[in-house]
Amino acid sequence: VHGQSARYTHTRVGVGGRMDTLQCAVVLAKLERFEWELQRRREIGARYAELLAGSGIELLTVRPDRDCVWAQYTVFVDDRARVQPALQAQGIPTAVHYPKPLHHQPAYALHCCPECCKNSIRAAARVMSLPMSADLSEADQDRVVAALKAAVRASTA
Repeated sequence: VHGQSARYTHTRVGVGGRMDTLQCAVVLAKLERFEWELQRRREIGARYAELLAGSGIELLTVRPDRDCVWAQYTVFVDDRARVQPALQAQGIPTAVHYPKPLHHQPAYALHCCPECCKNSIRAAARVMSLPMSADLSEADQDRVVAALKAAVRASTA
């Protein structure tokens, strides 16, 4: 479990390097559409960025000399505690994948004071991932973005 003793609490440095026969069969079956799926994720990520441009919602930055296939599409919102339930009420799932900064993890806290790394603390409090799948339709993406913009506006009103 990647060194976790509880959800998002890493008490030791760990790895997740196991794959059983069933997982292997699924991966082999998906290899046929692997390149298509990577391209779709790039396209959907680019479309999220276009739809959210100018909205005031902070996005992750991808350097011009890099590429991203968006395992998650994560945004930063200031009032996640209000935005996330508003989206959930409309049937839009969200997730918070990294709610604790690395230096707050017991396995890595030895050489860092809890108050340092203010940017990572702020990011952990604001990250929220939107639905992301190679099969996400434009209509669903439009609905997610409209609901997100409305929830963010309501949380700042």
